Amino acid sequence: MSASQTSDVPTLLVKIFGKDRPGITAGLFDTLAAYSVDVVDIEQVVSRGRLVLCALVTEPTVASAGELRATVHSWAESLKLQAEIISGTGDNRPRGEGRSHVTVLGNPLTAEQTAAIAARIAEAGGNIDRVFRLAKYPVTAVEFAVSGCETEPLRTALAVEAHSIGVDVAVVSAGLHRRAQRLVVMDVDSTLIQDEVIELFAAHAGCEDKVAEVTAAAMRGELDFEQSLHARVELLAGLDASVVDKVRAEVRLTPGARTLIRTLKRLGYQVGVVSGGFTQVTDDLKERLGLDFASANTLEIVDGKLTGRVTGEIVDRAGKARLLRRFATEAGVPLAQTVAIGDGANDLDMLNAAGLGVAFNAKPVVRRAADTAVNVPFLDTVLYLLGITREEVEAADGGEELLH
Repeated sequence: MSASQTSDVPTLLVKIFGKDRPGITAGLFDTLAAYSVDVVDIEQVVSRGRLVLCALVTEPTVASAGELRATVHSWAESLKLQAEIISGTGDNRPRGEGRSHVTVLGNPLTAEQTAAIAARIAEAGGNIDRVFRLAKYPVTAVEFAVSGCETEPLRTALAVEAHSIGVDVAVVSAGLHRRAQRLVVMDVDSTLIQDEVIELFAAHAGCEDKVAEVTAAAMRGELDFEQSLHARVELLAGLDASVVDKVRAEVRLTPGARTLIRTLKRLGYQVGVVSGGFTQVTDDLKERLGLDFASANTLEIVDGKLTGRVTGEIVDRAGKARLLRRFATEAGVPLAQTVAIGDGANDLDMLNAAGLGVAFNAKPVVRRAADTAVNVPFLDTVLYLLGITREEVEAADGGEELLH
């Protein structure tokens, strides 16, 4: 029977509560089958071993309705379960126009924070249709399926609330595209890795403090990136090229980076990096991590020495967005299906160009501009923003030890 055919048909909502065990769902529907009812809807939730099973079915003939009720109650009692049966008409009310997935990350996630998020959804005109826990480790991640309001105003309202109460919230439109193939592009310094690569080079040149000052000003958006890049690289002039191998060995991946990339790759995603750093490091990361794309600036080396110059096209703020588009074209992925992750002001154009821009432990100016922000130190939490559960992460990981 189609949904339109059930609109005025008498229906019964059968609710079963109690301790979960195998066979309850099969047993309920086996009991109902004796009355030739049609299934209109099913919902089942298990929390801490307690089951709530709801079955919306067409009402049987008047002569057998009472018998159905008695039989279901008797079956439930035999299994030490509780049953409630409510008469009504038709299917569930249709969900409102405008549907979104709201992912909330907390470490921990408190009742007060959850109440605040739910209240803002209601104030925006949204209805919470379903709630589902995506992960309990390394953070608590919960997803709300929301209908009745448009995604953009809901995202704006929840971004303000999330910042106020100290949780991370991502709001994305519902639809098939969420599970379509995607391209994920990350910044490198202080995103994929914990370090600023130029500072690692500077430590070998004895000018770490000077370089760090310029880097900090550039990341705050106070200096033109290209000018600051040239100024910092000049300080490296004369370094022996052997320092490249030393810096590669010093690079520290961000906790969760391997898990993020490995999971995305095993789920069929393509992954790339763009960096205002140097190809001498990003090429190595591409090989080690199995990345699909990588682009960065290149330190010029002549006669085994760093010249203090870079060669080729400069990867700056605009360049990162340009490379995101180029990677998307090469990957055959629409720009709307791209995810960009970054932390600094020179990532802003890339974050804004992507279908979903994620500010990862970012500067305030970046957090305000991005679609969503992640403020926990685990890069793999980005997976939850894509609707990927912890169980899927572990399944994709093939039983290997998850590296943090």
